Amino acid sequence: MKTTLDHIGIAVSDLDAALEFYRDALGLELGLAEEVASERVRAQFLPVGEASLELLEATAPESAIARSVERRGPGIHHITLRVDDLQVALDRLKARGVRLVDERPRAGAGGSLVAFIHPSAAQGVLVELKQMPEVPASERSTDR
Repeated sequence: MKTTLDHIGIAVSDLDAALEFYRDALGLELGLAEEVASERVRAQFLPVGEASLELLEATAPESAIARSVERRGPGIHHITLRVDDLQVALDRLKARGVRLVDERPRAGAGGSLVAFIHPSAAQGVLVELKQMPEVPASERSTDR
């Protein structure tokens, strides 16, 4: 199964202040912006080459991002690897005894499916696996 770097998630306490650096100072272009209500977070993607940076700001004090910023301060929260079939990847990891946060995919930003691997299984790094949404045949490119 092919795996590629999708994005690096960065927890921020103030999205507008973070954009002053990433967009204004570094000159990165804005990509998808979305509020993920189920995770109580606002996400702003900034494409960088084939991957993106994802700035994450909590929308509620009980969100995982709020807890992360409270414990560690702003900074890198997770890395995300894109896989073709998320359930197959999770089943393979579970069969190898890898500790998972999510044993089943859940909804992520942009209509994707996501699941997290526990940091204890990945040398202290929170790893997110992501499957892109299926593109309906009517929306696929017909470039010839």
